[in-house]
Amino acid sequence: MTPTLQIFLIISAALFSIGLLAALSRRHAIFILIGIEMMLAAANLNFIAFWRFNPGSLQTTGVMVAIFSIAIAAAEAAVGLALVIAVYRHYRTTNVDQLDQLKG
Repeated sequence: MTPTLQIFLIISAALFSIGLLAALSRRHAIFILIGIEMMLAAANLNFIAFWRFNPGSLQTTGVMVAIFSIAIAAAEAAVGLALVIAVYRHYRTTNVDQLDQLKG
């Protein structure tokens, strides 16, 4: 069986849905960041799939956008983890429901 665009889109939609569920239903900041990373991975899979199955795929636009997106995701993960560590050092918890003291 050869892979088709539909298979990649279904896998990407499933990955995005799992990431969205993880980001919205979890209470720990680490799991929320993991969910966001899964959603970014699903978007990268879409970029690569649409580039691969484009009839005139001589340009590497999809790959370049995916690499740029991976670099942005790495920076987002580094900043997000730094914020989580700073909050954990102060409040001794990563539960986002208990962080209501950060307001105003």
